[in-house]
Amino acid sequence: MRRLLLIAAIALPQAAFAADRIVVHAVEVQDQKAVVATVEPVHQLVARARLGGTIVSLKAKEGERAEAGAELATVADPKLVLQMQALDARIESQQAQVDKAKTDLDRVDELLRKGVSAQVQVDAARTAYDVAERNLDAMRGDRSVIAQQMSEGAVLAPGAGRILSVPVSEGRVVMPGETVATLAEDRYILRLQLPERHAQFMRAGDKVQIGSRGLTELTDETRREGRVTTVYPEIQGGRVIADVEVPGLGDYFVGERTLAWVSAGARRVIIVPAAFVFRRAGVNYVKTADGSEVVVQPGERHGDAIEILAGLADGDALVAP
Repeated sequence: MRRLLLIAAIALPQAAFAADRIVVHAVEVQDQKAVVATVEPVHQLVARARLGGTIVSLKAKEGERAEAGAELATVADPKLVLQMQALDARIESQQAQVDKAKTDLDRVDELLRKGVSAQVQVDAARTAYDVAERNLDAMRGDRSVIAQQMSEGAVLAPGAGRILSVPVSEGRVVMPGETVATLAEDRYILRLQLPERHAQFMRAGDKVQIGSRGLTELTDETRREGRVTTVYPEIQGGRVIADVEVPGLGDYFVGERTLAWVSAGARRVIIVPAAFVFRRAGVNYVKTADGSEVVVQPGERHGDAIEILAGLADGDALVAP
């Protein structure tokens, strides 16, 4: 477990480090715990088939980038083609009936003008013509519906991103709503899963220290800083889930793991300049203002300072050895 001094705690006067005499005081130190974080996209997009049929064309490939609206696959249903052909034949037949009804109406109108036909015959012919036209319009509407269904065979990318997986292949039969490709948006975050006891310490806006790619230790050269954006209110499996936004995660693999250091609470410790601690015969000492030597137990170093776990009390005066 790593520990990091609070800003207020580490702001010790440099003169005190260089002086020959100091008075030690307890300062607040924030503990940091190393946890494994997983790279996840902010949003994961799913391209689904809108109709059932056979995949006749598949353009999506894992790892490639797809723009929003790009055609990833084409699904064809042979039954729709047969229905379209049947409707075309019915439309041609109905068109012939419309033409015949129009011819009958014109003939009856001409006989009415010559006085050899009755008005009731004209009305009957006009009604037959109107019915034939309405039936033709209905068939054309049905054809438009089938044409729209056939156009929905194109599976389009719902947004821009990298294609993560394509669980189908050409020639495979898919059902409506079945996944054809999964995409990850270009924005990535680190997802933390912390033990339940850390829930009280996690807050949106907290800073998180990130190391280099891979499960490596944190160094000054590889240190990067992120910020907690979301702490989910639900504990799952005894773990608190939080999202951390870190600049420059675009070159990571989705699901890649890295180490992150998060706050695990604060405590008060005594910290002295490392120059005031000396070692003799395998034992660490400090020299008090009255000239006596006191055995101390050193802890973790913080730059030019070192924690004293035991041996000193708040307010003790020390002199340089």
